[in-house]
Amino acid sequence: MALRIRSLATVALLVLVAGAALAAGSGLLGHSLRPLAGRTPVNLQAAYGGQVLLIVNTASKCGFTPQFEALEALHAKYRGQGFAVLGFPSGDFKAQEFEDEKQIREFCTLTYGVKFPMFQKIHVVGASAHPLYRQLAQAAGEAPQWNFHKYLVGRDGRLVASWGSKVKPDDAQVVAAIEQALKAPPARARRPR
Repeated sequence: MALRIRSLATVALLVLVAGAALAAGSGLLGHSLRPLAGRTPVNLQAAYGGQVLLIVNTASKCGFTPQFEALEALHAKYRGQGFAVLGFPSGDFKAQEFEDEKQIREFCTLTYGVKFPMFQKIHVVGASAHPLYRQLAQAAGEAPQWNFHKYLVGRDGRLVASWGSKVKPDDAQVVAAIEQALKAPPARARRPR
Protein backbone atom coordinates (compact mmCIF):
# COMPACT_ATOMS: atom_id res chain seq x y z
CA MET A 1 0.00 0.00 0.00
CA ALA A 2 2.84 2.42 0.85
CA LEU A 3 4.38 1.74 -2.57
CA ARG A 4 1.11 2.58 -4.29
CA ILE A 5 0.76 5.85 -2.34
CA ARG A 6 4.31 6.85 -3.31
CA SER A 7 3.54 6.08 -6.96
CA LEU A 8 0.42 8.22 -6.85
CA ALA A 9 2.42 11.01 -5.21
CA THR A 10 5.03 10.72 -7.98
CA VAL A 11 2.33 10.88 -10.67
CA ALA A 12 0.77 13.93 -8.99
CA LEU A 13 4.17 15.63 -8.85
CA LEU A 14 4.77 14.93 -12.56
CA VAL A 15 1.34 16.35 -13.43
CA LEU A 16 2.12 19.52 -11.44
CA VAL A 17 5.51 19.90 -13.16
CA ALA A 18 3.96 19.37 -16.60
CA GLY A 19 1.24 21.90 -15.80
CA ALA A 20 3.84 24.44 -14.69
CA ALA A 21 5.77 23.92 -17.91
CA LEU A 22 2.64 24.59 -19.96
CA ALA A 23 1.85 27.65 -17.85
CA ALA A 24 5.36 28.89 -18.51
CA GLY A 25 4.61 28.89 -22.22
CA SER A 26 6.33 25.80 -23.53
CA GLY A 27 3.12 24.89 -25.41
CA LEU A 28 3.19 27.32 -28.32
CA LEU A 29 6.93 27.88 -28.19
CA GLY A 30 7.94 24.26 -27.73
CA HIS A 31 9.36 23.96 -31.25
CA SER A 32 12.80 24.11 -32.83
CA LEU A 33 13.21 25.64 -36.28
CA ARG A 34 16.20 26.60 -38.36
CA PRO A 35 17.00 30.26 -38.93
CA LEU A 36 16.38 31.22 -42.55
CA ALA A 37 19.08 29.58 -44.70
CA GLY A 38 20.74 28.33 -41.50
CA ARG A 39 21.63 24.85 -40.32
CA THR A 40 21.27 24.74 -36.54
CA PRO A 41 17.69 24.72 -35.22
CA VAL A 42 16.69 27.30 -32.60
CA ASN A 43 14.44 26.24 -29.74
CA LEU A 44 11.82 28.98 -29.61
CA GLN A 45 11.14 28.51 -25.89
CA ALA A 46 14.81 28.77 -24.98
CA ALA A 47 15.44 31.73 -27.29
CA TYR A 48 12.22 33.72 -26.89
CA GLY A 49 10.39 32.43 -23.80
CA GLY A 50 9.24 35.32 -21.60
CA GLN A 51 9.14 37.77 -24.51
CA VAL A 52 6.19 39.23 -26.36
CA LEU A 53 6.21 37.86 -29.91
CA LEU A 54 4.51 38.88 -33.13
CA ILE A 55 4.57 35.73 -35.28
CA VAL A 56 3.98 36.38 -38.98
CA ASN A 57 3.81 34.17 -42.07
CA THR A 58 5.63 36.11 -44.77
CA ALA A 59 5.99 36.00 -48.55
CA SER A 60 8.37 37.91 -50.79
CA LYS A 61 6.11 38.27 -53.84
CA CYS A 62 2.82 39.40 -52.29
CA GLY A 63 0.86 42.64 -52.33
CA PHE A 64 1.31 42.75 -48.53
CA THR A 65 5.12 42.34 -48.74
CA PRO A 66 5.70 46.06 -47.96
CA GLN A 67 4.49 45.21 -44.42
CA PHE A 68 8.09 44.06 -43.84
CA GLU A 69 8.99 47.73 -43.25
CA ALA A 70 6.45 48.19 -40.45
CA LEU A 71 7.34 44.82 -38.94
CA GLU A 72 11.01 45.81 -38.82
CA ALA A 73 10.10 49.19 -37.30
CA LEU A 74 8.06 47.48 -34.55
CA HIS A 75 10.89 45.06 -33.87
CA ALA A 76 13.43 47.88 -33.61
CA LYS A 77 11.18 50.06 -31.43
CA TYR A 78 10.22 47.44 -28.82
CA ARG A 79 13.14 44.98 -28.96
CA GLY A 80 14.75 46.46 -25.85
CA GLN A 81 11.54 45.87 -23.88
CA GLY A 82 11.42 42.12 -24.54
CA PHE A 83 9.64 42.05 -27.90
CA ALA A 84 10.48 40.30 -31.14
CA VAL A 85 8.91 39.81 -34.54
CA LEU A 86 9.41 36.26 -35.81
CA GLY A 87 8.95 35.72 -39.54
CA PHE A 88 8.06 32.40 -41.14
CA PRO A 89 8.25 32.42 -44.94
CA SER A 90 5.62 30.33 -46.66
CA GLY A 91 4.56 29.69 -50.23
CA ASP A 92 1.14 28.33 -49.25
CA PHE A 93 -0.78 31.14 -50.92
CA LYS A 94 -0.29 31.12 -54.70
CA ALA A 95 3.39 30.19 -54.26
CA GLN A 96 4.31 33.82 -53.51
CA GLU A 97 7.59 32.88 -51.83
CA PHE A 98 10.92 31.97 -53.38
CA GLU A 99 11.93 28.31 -53.18
CA ASP A 100 15.52 29.05 -52.13
CA GLU A 101 15.93 30.24 -48.53
CA LYS A 102 19.10 32.19 -49.35
CA GLN A 103 17.13 34.11 -51.97
CA ILE A 104 14.38 34.83 -49.41
CA ARG A 105 16.95 36.10 -46.89
CA GLU A 106 18.69 38.26 -49.48
CA PHE A 107 15.39 39.74 -50.70
CA CYS A 108 14.16 40.56 -47.18
CA THR A 109 17.48 42.06 -46.10
CA LEU A 110 18.31 44.06 -49.21
CA THR A 111 14.81 45.21 -50.17
CA TYR A 112 13.28 45.88 -46.75
CA GLY A 113 16.21 45.96 -44.31
CA VAL A 114 14.78 43.06 -42.29
CA LYS A 115 16.82 42.35 -39.17
CA PHE A 116 14.16 40.59 -37.11
CA PRO A 117 14.54 36.80 -36.87
CA MET A 118 13.36 34.90 -39.92
CA PHE A 119 13.05 31.14 -39.89
CA GLN A 120 12.94 28.27 -42.35
CA LYS A 121 10.27 28.19 -45.03
CA ILE A 122 7.28 26.23 -43.70
CA HIS A 123 3.67 25.41 -44.44
CA VAL A 124 1.21 27.41 -42.35
CA VAL A 125 -2.11 25.91 -43.45
CA GLY A 126 -3.56 22.54 -44.34
CA ALA A 127 -2.48 19.03 -43.49
CA SER A 128 1.20 19.95 -43.95
CA ALA A 129 1.08 22.95 -41.62
CA HIS A 130 3.98 23.11 -39.17
CA PRO A 131 2.88 22.15 -35.62
CA LEU A 132 3.56 25.74 -34.46
CA TYR A 133 0.99 27.04 -36.92
CA ARG A 134 -1.49 24.28 -36.13
CA GLN A 135 -1.29 25.30 -32.46
CA LEU A 136 -1.58 29.01 -33.26
CA ALA A 137 -4.63 28.38 -35.47
CA GLN A 138 -6.24 26.26 -32.77
CA ALA A 139 -5.59 28.87 -30.06
CA ALA A 140 -6.90 31.72 -32.24
CA GLY A 141 -9.76 29.82 -33.82
CA GLU A 142 -8.42 30.87 -37.21
CA ALA A 143 -5.64 29.80 -39.54
CA PRO A 144 -3.99 32.32 -41.85
CA GLN A 145 -6.17 33.10 -44.86
CA TRP A 146 -3.28 34.74 -46.70
CA ASN A 147 0.31 35.96 -46.25
CA PHE A 148 1.18 38.30 -43.37
CA HIS A 149 -1.31 36.97 -40.84
CA LYS A 150 -0.18 38.13 -37.39
CA TYR A 151 -0.36 36.24 -34.09
CA LEU A 152 0.59 38.05 -30.88
CA VAL A 153 1.96 35.80 -28.13
CA GLY A 154 2.31 37.17 -24.60
CA ARG A 155 5.18 36.77 -22.16
CA ASP A 156 3.40 33.73 -20.71
CA GLY A 157 3.57 31.95 -24.06
CA ARG A 158 -0.15 32.20 -24.68
CA LEU A 159 -1.92 33.73 -27.63
CA VAL A 160 -3.05 37.31 -26.99
CA ALA A 161 -4.53 38.30 -30.37
CA SER A 162 -4.68 37.48 -34.06
CA TRP A 163 -5.00 39.78 -37.07
CA GLY A 164 -5.49 39.08 -40.75
CA SER A 165 -3.31 40.25 -43.59
CA LYS A 166 -5.15 43.52 -44.20
CA VAL A 167 -4.38 44.78 -40.68
CA LYS A 168 -1.03 46.55 -40.94
CA PRO A 169 1.63 45.83 -38.31
CA ASP A 170 1.64 49.49 -37.22
CA ASP A 171 -2.17 49.68 -36.93
CA ALA A 172 -3.22 51.30 -33.64
CA GLN A 173 -4.89 48.11 -32.37
CA VAL A 174 -1.74 46.03 -32.98
CA VAL A 175 0.52 48.59 -31.32
CA ALA A 176 -1.84 48.92 -28.33
CA ALA A 177 -1.96 45.14 -27.88
CA ILE A 178 1.85 44.90 -28.05
CA GLU A 179 2.29 47.70 -25.51
CA GLN A 180 -0.28 46.13 -23.18
CA ALA A 181 1.38 42.70 -23.45
CA LEU A 182 4.78 44.23 -22.68
CA LYS A 183 3.44 45.49 -19.34
CA ALA A 184 2.94 41.93 -18.09
CA PRO A 185 5.79 40.40 -16.12
CA PRO A 186 7.33 37.21 -17.55
CA ALA A 187 5.54 34.08 -16.34
CA ARG A 188 7.37 31.99 -13.78
CA ALA A 189 6.94 28.27 -13.41
CA ARG A 190 5.23 27.33 -10.17
CA ARG A 191 7.21 25.10 -7.86
CA PRO A 192 5.46 21.96 -6.65
CA ARG A 193 4.77 21.95 -2.91
